[in-house]
Amino acid sequence: MDSQKKNKTRSSKAGLIFPVGRILRILKSGNYSRKVGIGASVYLAGVAEYLSTEIMDLAAQAAQDNNRSRISPRHILLAVKNDDELRKLQAGIVISEGGVLPSIHQELLPKKTVKAGAQED
Repeated sequence: MDSQKKNKTRSSKAGLIFPVGRILRILKSGNYSRKVGIGASVYLAGVAEYLSTEIMDLAAQAAQDNNRSRISPRHILLAVKNDDELRKLQAGIVISEGGVLPSIHQELLPKKTVKAGAQED
């Protein structure tokens, strides 16, 4: 009797969740190069999975800080803008419904005055 070999996906072989086969198909049909190796799609899937995991982890922390159980675009914006490396990576990107970072220019803050009792010292 022949032992049936169980089919294993490229994603499971690489230990990834993102679809390696689909990324390979898109790379081949996108005319990025005449030849595209399997290693390119595995690498790209790994990088995309890492970045999305990092952003979702930081966004979940931002949602938890705001006492929310659901991640919104606002939480994703706060996660990206508060991390130096992700801010550089996504410098020109606008997140729809994300809002802006809360900040006040130093010039707009009231000037600190010295109290009368402190001047006598």
